[in-house]
Amino acid sequence: MFKQSTPTMVGPDGLPPNARVWAMLSLAIGVGMASLDTAIANTALPAIANELQTTPAASVWIVNVYQLAMVATLLPFSALGEIVGYRRVFISGMFLFTLASLACALAWSLPSLVLARLFQGVGASAMMSVNTAMLRSLYPPHLVGRAFGNNALVVAVAFAIGPTAASLILATSSWPWLFAINVPLGLLGFFLASRMLPATPLAAHRLDARTAIYNVGAFGLLILLFGDAAHHAALTTLLPELLAVIVFFVLLLRRQAGHQAPMLPIDLFRRPLFLLSSLTAICTFAAQGLAFVALPFYFETTLGRSPIQTGFLMTPWAVLVAVMAPIAGRLSDRYSPGVLGGIGLAALAAGLLTLVWLPHQASVLDIGWRMALCGIGFGFFQAPNLKAIMSSAPAHRSGGASGVVATSRLIGQASGAALVAYCFTVSVTGGATYSLWLAAGFAAVASIASFSRLAVTPKAV
Repeated sequence: MFKQSTPTMVGPDGLPPNARVWAMLSLAIGVGMASLDTAIANTALPAIANELQTTPAASVWIVNVYQLAMVATLLPFSALGEIVGYRRVFISGMFLFTLASLACALAWSLPSLVLARLFQGVGASAMMSVNTAMLRSLYPPHLVGRAFGNNALVVAVAFAIGPTAASLILATSSWPWLFAINVPLGLLGFFLASRMLPATPLAAHRLDARTAIYNVGAFGLLILLFGDAAHHAALTTLLPELLAVIVFFVLLLRRQAGHQAPMLPIDLFRRPLFLLSSLTAICTFAAQGLAFVALPFYFETTLGRSPIQTGFLMTPWAVLVAVMAPIAGRLSDRYSPGVLGGIGLAALAAGLLTLVWLPHQASVLDIGWRMALCGIGFGFFQAPNLKAIMSSAPAHRSGGASGVVATSRLIGQASGAALVAYCFTVSVTGGATYSLWLAAGFAAVASIASFSRLAVTPKAV
């Protein structure tokens, strides 16, 4: 049923169909757990803060440290994947994530939980950093879009069921079980990945530890700066953070200058298609981050809906993303990602604008079709954009491209969440509406960036 644990070298057409299914399942478990834990932790913060007897502001670190650890280490892990193999990095990340999940479940205080979440974020980063590169190696070129569509489906389903799963777990047991459920899943994923993921060609260069340290400092402090700026921290805090970010980025760029495979892949950003696709991703995920944080406040405060109603009203977006992701993946094997992404993101911008213009007495149907339009648009963007980023990078730089995919998503989402916080400091009553206006603007810019790719890519067949 399973192959031997000794990995085989993947061929130019990927794995045979049967082996591909098991390899895809192992990747889906890892990516699904990493995505699910973000949604679960957000929902459970009040319960965790109450039981650990800490303040809501302090409990936010349970989410922030996970995100910070991921953003700071994605590019070093993607570079490491090119050197030692994507398989090794993914399996190691799965092991660390599972072990850290157990530590989260056994945490007895906020500091111990935050420390465990830090290691959990590092494990999630290792998996996410090479996931897209690993996917590219499993499928023949003409089916890569389908692979990315399936991957987008897994992420969408994880985010969709996260809040519901957290609510069900908290209704029947205590918060440690939110993390304990990862342990059996992680063990299953580790078992499958160890036996089913193939080996990939290795790069000849070595990992530069100093470059990795500079990268961690630059991106980690950048995310910290976003959060502090959004909450109007004092200039005595923001200016040193900004200076440190600049210093680390300068050191990073100088250190990797002339490197054949730079950790921060400047070589790939010189490719117009790669640059435009990355810009499209950052703007789109900023729009998503703005919308997902602001919409619950918009529904409850502006439209007067209950928390339970809000949960159901958020569902159409996630469900339609899950429905559209595999469809868009298959279409991306035939049509231009620039067209598919541009149309989808124009639909997302339109859906967000219609939400802003909702009447105060809007019915469930009025809200539902608008949320569905947003979900269709967002789902139409993901797989084609993934394919555009990965196909615009040479095969031996798949690790660097995969790191950019995950980094673009997280930086976009972090920026969006920070902008929501800023909007609420501008106006408590109008903050949610301002956030949705910004989200629509980001989606429109992303649509323009996507259509711009038509000028730098051959016409689709």
